Amino acid sequence: MRSITSRCFSTAIKFTKNGQAAAVLKSENYTLTQKLGSKDVLVKMLAAPINPADINMVEGVYGITAKLPAVGGSEGVGQVSQIGSDVKSLKVGDWVIPSVPGFGTWRQDAVADESSFLQVPNDIPKPYAATIAVNPCTAYRLLRDFVSLKPGDVIIQNGANSMVGLAVIQMARDMGVRTINIVRSDRPNTEKVLQLLTNYGGDINIPDTYVNSTGFKDIIADLPPIKLAFNCIGGDVIADMARNLGNNATIVTYGSMSKKSLSLPADVVNYKQLSLKGFWISSWNSTHSIQERKSMVNDIANMIRTNHLSFLYELHDLDDFDYALSKHNEPFYLRKVILDLDYPDRFKEHDALPESEYEAFETMAV
Repeated sequence: MRSITSRCFSTAIKFTKNGQAAAVLKSENYTLTQKLGSKDVLVKMLAAPINPADINMVEGVYGITAKLPAVGGSEGVGQVSQIGSDVKSLKVGDWVIPSVPGFGTWRQDAVADESSFLQVPNDIPKPYAATIAVNPCTAYRLLRDFVSLKPGDVIIQNGANSMVGLAVIQMARDMGVRTINIVRSDRPNTEKVLQLLTNYGGDINIPDTYVNSTGFKDIIADLPPIKLAFNCIGGDVIADMARNLGNNATIVTYGSMSKKSLSLPADVVNYKQLSLKGFWISSWNSTHSIQERKSMVNDIANMIRTNHLSFLYELHDLDDFDYALSKHNEPFYLRKVILDLDYPDRFKEHDALPESEYEAFETMAV
């Protein structure tokens, strides 16, 4: 056992009961006083996003239940500060992400067994490392695990402006797979959002009201049959998507942002012989090895490193958590909200943000 060398005090965002996030999440100062076990690792957290799943966990409506009291946040990146005498897989200075769900990343320092962490490359921007485990990995698996895609194939997705949707567009582009991307028509600035998707590399970008039109059928008439569909919205749009799929196509649901049921016409499912699948990255992680996960993360890190994968984000100090949460909760917000956990050190090179979330990619070449 060895003593922990850490800050005089650290800050965490915790909740002692389930409920509305703004009401139950509280900032709390703490000091690490326990001894470092032989297999333990002390990690200084660098950055962590606020994800919808984090809020659902606080509310008590997620597939994983937090043991209360709990620190919020499941995803983030940290740097190893100290290691126990028998730690073999990590060294001081390594960047790591949690390898277990519900880790509690909205804090400045954490101690856990080395098995709780997965090493990640430290030559990509911290905000990207902090968000690599959920959305990009979900997109990566969606494109690889359900249908064998080849260049020229066509896929369709709703919620295309989500972080997963944007990653799907960019990864599919590099695979030579064409994407049809749907966004909600009731959002403000729909035309600008559609242009944003075009700049990211989306091939056909349309509002949901257009999916069931003759104009859309004319557009896809000259394309190969659509063999794969991704759904994160639910509701009526998925039925419209299904009507335009090819025979034996697969629909994969990985979310339900509208909180509406998945509704599909039985005749369409039967006549087209459609397959319906579900996907959850936490479940995939639990059934695959650390080596498989690390290989996937390294592959995605290379996409980031070579500017083949990007997204819009903004940073907020941990002591501005209430404001950061309010920005996350804004409807139709295109930036990922990320907590800066390593202040007073700031990500100076990333602080400047355009006034409009669209400006950064309005002239983007893909």
